[in-house]
Amino acid sequence: MSDLRIALAQINTCVGDIAGNAALILDRCRAAHALGAHVVAFPEMTTTGYPIEDLALRESFQRAAARSVDDIAATLAAEGLGELMVILGTLGVSEGGMPFNQAVVLSGGDVVARYNKHHLPNYGVFDERRIFAAGKEACVVSAASSPVGLAICEDIWQEGGTVAALSGSDLRLLVVLNGSPFEEGKGHTRVELAARRAREVGAPLAYVNMWGGQDDLVFDGHSFIVSAEGEVVASAPGFTDALMIWDVPEAGVPAAPSGIAPDESLDEQTYWACVTGLRDYVLKSGMSKVVLGLSGGIDSALVAAIAADALGGENVIGVSMPSRYSSPHSRDDAMDLAHRIGADYRVQHIMPMVEAFEQQMDLSAVAAENIQARVRGMILMGISNSEGVFTLATGNKSELAVGYSTVYGDAVGAFAPIKDLDKTRVWELSRWRNAFARSRGEVEPIPQSSIDKEPSAELRPDQRDSDSLPDYELLDQVLDAYVEHAEGREELLARGFDAAVVDKVLSLVDRAEWKRRQYPPGPKVTALAFGRDRRLPITSRWVE
Repeated sequence: MSDLRIALAQINTCVGDIAGNAALILDRCRAAHALGAHVVAFPEMTTTGYPIEDLALRESFQRAAARSVDDIAATLAAEGLGELMVILGTLGVSEGGMPFNQAVVLSGGDVVARYNKHHLPNYGVFDERRIFAAGKEACVVSAASSPVGLAICEDIWQEGGTVAALSGSDLRLLVVLNGSPFEEGKGHTRVELAARRAREVGAPLAYVNMWGGQDDLVFDGHSFIVSAEGEVVASAPGFTDALMIWDVPEAGVPAAPSGIAPDESLDEQTYWACVTGLRDYVLKSGMSKVVLGLSGGIDSALVAAIAADALGGENVIGVSMPSRYSSPHSRDDAMDLAHRIGADYRVQHIMPMVEAFEQQMDLSAVAAENIQARVRGMILMGISNSEGVFTLATGNKSELAVGYSTVYGDAVGAFAPIKDLDKTRVWELSRWRNAFARSRGEVEPIPQSSIDKEPSAELRPDQRDSDSLPDYELLDQVLDAYVEHAEGREELLARGFDAAVVDKVLSLVDRAEWKRRQYPPGPKVTALAFGRDRRLPITSRWVE
């Protein structure tokens, strides 16, 4: 065994659950010690969960975080684990009372070093510059008589600061604590950046990342270690607990690979990100079951499959709510799906309730269609209230973009698992999930007919989504350029898109902001998600 064995503890923390997080930390410390580790490193803000936002400013919360660190150190010493060096993220406080995003080093029952994050991200999902004070000092600790440097997440993304200060320190290892959210395609960027930083400091870099869902953010884990030359020598799978063990070589000695996790496709990662986001939103809210409407269409089918993977099919209530316009194949597909995933399948006909509205109000056209959606929303919320379960909204990103949803109808719910997936991505992930089941010899959860059928809201005779919207493949191409890449009308026309299509799509997107602001949260899996990253002025007078 090497004289310096490090363990990276990839764990799922919960914001505000300081006692629960401490229990996880102690459990992983015991496991790391049993495996012969000299050092165990945890992710960013481990004791408090992340991101804690304005909890950082509450003095009572600050005191609780400080007590937790002291208690962890004392417990480890009392259990005979005091020689284990523990590096973990927590909430620190300056002498002037400003909070720090901090890493502490525990050894011998005490805090032997503190490091405050230098670079505070203030873009995208991050708001740290408003909350935290920035650290200024580098931190090097001695582990097995070897210099080990510390950094926190954004510190390696920015030039200068920590990495520059450590480049001449003859480090044996650089440990980086991370709370880096999942984003499609981001994994390779992390590894490439870490490899560059490892070469800059001339030492291996250990990157430990949290995993789990917190509100609309999902953290994927995928912790890894790169050698001083920038080669991946150890890695953990995503979306699960992991305790990586690696023997740090002496300077100049080639790094031996150990425990390389299999590659995961982008579809696989994105699917499990949605599962993780849903599961943790439900469980961390103190719930255990969900209810959703099953229409027989692809969106509700994928949401139901995600829910079953997240919570178990027995904890999913699927409700078919047919109207006079519901086709027989839609009802059959809904029932088939429920049986495939083992859901609690129910049927509630909506026409008596719809007719009661129609008898009392003179409704026509879209208003009459929307009453059907709103009756369905009331049914789901009634089950939610009476049985104490979460309602899931089943809308996708394409529909949210153009406002193709009914406020207080299909938009009701506590969580929207595919909110950040455009329609074509919904089909792709549905096909991936079925292929994954086949590869394991399991029943495909999603009926093929739900994948193949033409999308329809079935709120009037022979209705098709294409009656109101461009074909989804074309729509998603325009939306990707306009929403994800912020291209304007002139750029879209220069790409070759038809002017009528561009004008219609841009108009729908701009006018639907008020609807999107009322939609439930859902897991952010792309670089730019509605609600978290992008909004437009709520006005029809906005002109690019």
